Amino acid sequence: MNAQVEPLSTKETEERLAELPGWSVDGELLRRHYLFHGHVPAVAMVVHIAQIQEELGHHAELTLGYNRIDVAVNTHSAGGRITHLDFGLARRIEDIAPGHGVR
Repeated sequence: MNAQVEPLSTKETEERLAELPGWSVDGELLRRHYLFHGHVPAVAMVVHIAQIQEELGHHAELTLGYNRIDVAVNTHSAGGRITHLDFGLARRIEDIAPGHGVR
């Protein structure tokens, strides 16, 4: 990211979080857990998320288990804080994963 990105305020974060059921804030990370019916669907989801991340130029930490993906994201260039970029990535992930996640 070339442009300076500002962290969101607590109020802005809470407002945006209300639009993304299943996502939560854990310290300075925006997080979500997804469960799948087996390993191959979970791996396929990781590949789809990777494609979105490359397109956006913004990347989350993805942890793959047998049938689970854990997503954790913040913006390093904003001091490891949550920004609009993180919510943009989260929204794009939600768009391709309807009905897959549990908290």
